[in-house]
Amino acid sequence: MKKVLLICSAFALLSFVGCKENAASKVNTANVAVAAERDAAAKQIPVMTFEKTEHDFGTIEQNAAQETIFTFTNTGNAPLIITDAKSTCGCTVPKKPEGPVAPGEKGELVVKFNGSGQNLVQKTITVTANTQKGQELLKIKAFVNAKNAGPQLQSVGPVSNN
Repeated sequence: MKKVLLICSAFALLSFVGCKENAASKVNTANVAVAAERDAAAKQIPVMTFEKTEHDFGTIEQNAAQETIFTFTNTGNAPLIITDAKSTCGCTVPKKPEGPVAPGEKGELVVKFNGSGQNLVQKTITVTANTQKGQELLKIKAFVNAKNAGPQLQSVGPVSNN
């Protein structure tokens, strides 16, 4: 029993003696500077500011290909990287710029629509980028006139099977 009491006393004494060092003296100031720089860089975010987020092609003929350009500016303070641009269907094809867009620079997203569908057609383009929101939405629309189906057969009365 005396041995257990002696071991516990020694352990307690060592734990109190070990805590007397100043923890602040162990901090590496170079690591603090690197961490501060990293935290400041993490606050820099690109921002996509579009001149327009919707485009109306108006009235078009069915299957008449259309194209528009969505121009944007990186109004943030970090390089803008667009990782993906896709549409809700295969009839609309967006083409994103290659490479990063520096702060203050302009970029273009070209959107091609093949003119399929009838009546009011609306499509959404989702742009995935390293912005705070992570995604930007663009919209196109058109009123598509159907092509003529050819000559119409007219009924001239009852048909007899003689």
